[in-house]
Amino acid sequence: MRALVALPMMLSLLCAGTAARVDAQIALPPVQLPDPARTLPSLPDIGAEPLVAVRDTLARVRLDRIASLLRDNRDRIEPDRDGQPAVRGIIIATGVDETMIARAAEKGFRLVDRDRIEGIDLDIVRFAVPDGQSLARAQKRLAKLLPDAEVDADHIYFTSGPGGALPAAALATTASPGRARLGLIDGGVAAHPSVAGRVEQRGFAAGAPRASRHGTAVASLLIGNGAVRGAASGQKLLAADVYGTDPAGGSASAIARALGWLVQRGVAVTTISLVGPDNKLLAAAISRAQGRGMLIVAAVGNDGPAAPPAYPASYRGVFAVTGVDARNRALPEAGRALHIDFAAPGDAVLAATGVDATDRLRGTSFAAPLVGGRLAAHYPAPAIDRIGSAVSALVFEARDLGKKGRDKIYGHGLICGDCGGR
Repeated sequence: MRALVALPMMLSLLCAGTAARVDAQIALPPVQLPDPARTLPSLPDIGAEPLVAVRDTLARVRLDRIASLLRDNRDRIEPDRDGQPAVRGIIIATGVDETMIARAAEKGFRLVDRDRIEGIDLDIVRFAVPDGQSLARAQKRLAKLLPDAEVDADHIYFTSGPGGALPAAALATTASPGRARLGLIDGGVAAHPSVAGRVEQRGFAAGAPRASRHGTAVASLLIGNGAVRGAASGQKLLAADVYGTDPAGGSASAIARALGWLVQRGVAVTTISLVGPDNKLLAAAISRAQGRGMLIVAAVGNDGPAAPPAYPASYRGVFAVTGVDARNRALPEAGRALHIDFAAPGDAVLAATGVDATDRLRGTSFAAPLVGGRLAAHYPAPAIDRIGSAVSALVFEARDLGKKGRDKIYGHGLICGDCGGR
């Protein structure tokens, strides 16, 4: 009964507007860290701290991380008008025509390039910030100059769990695996035996694809078999590396392009264990991917319940996933979204982290693929008319936690409670 009552709410979010290629914007606000040049520090030891102290610690870690990223990569990254990290000197826009481009040029906004993302039929225009202006000021000016366009910074999104680049030789290389129902947007995936031979990769950043610890871990929790067993064990995977070796990797435009590729390839369920601010381009890309039948699962991050809502988990129709410990308690560092849909194991989760390495990991990044893998079992191919039954089946799987019925901490409940090497 609990599942049947909760289902209409989920379906109203997932299916709203999909009949006409959902182009509307979805939601609002911010952030966390990627792989290559910026490895996440270990989570602070928060087990014995009071809740208020935990929140203060996590808030401090989040702000310090942003400050360090901006300080260490000044030539590639700068803050936007809200202080969020973004690609330096670049503004991205959609819904722009030739007249708008000419109007912008008159005010010093040089056209860098135009790109059409196949699969989701989304046109992106990139403008260079006028000389002598900050990104923050230029954002405001161009938005005012082009009120009918969607104008934003090219924000940077961070992995919601420990990262780290791996040697170039570690990259999993395979022939095309044929049709895959599962997609991953993250760092590159290493050739660990649990996933070897079943991953096809494509890069969407400089130096990509390049194997990463985080991308490998999430991939293994999706499709791993053997010593590391994923929630969709033995399945094939399309992995989009949006980081590569670029200090400004993990951008909104890279994620949007990755979504287009996955839609083109017919992926049914995509896992995104990345977090950052609301972004107009990313919102449009996710909405269009959903309009073509893709279901998207995202982690809520590890910045704590006092942090701003994380995106893409907060976008309408995205399955927002939190993590729980061995006693099925919500991780104190779990971030928040505008909605929580499911929980999954997120503490001491056994995952591949290299060609021949496995580790016990903690974080919401490692809960999201467990939900994504189970969802794909019920939704093997994109088909809007089958979303309802797939969601219903997943909700029926959920073990109720916390308050009876759906709640704000665990959503519909625990998925894959015996996964992750528990």
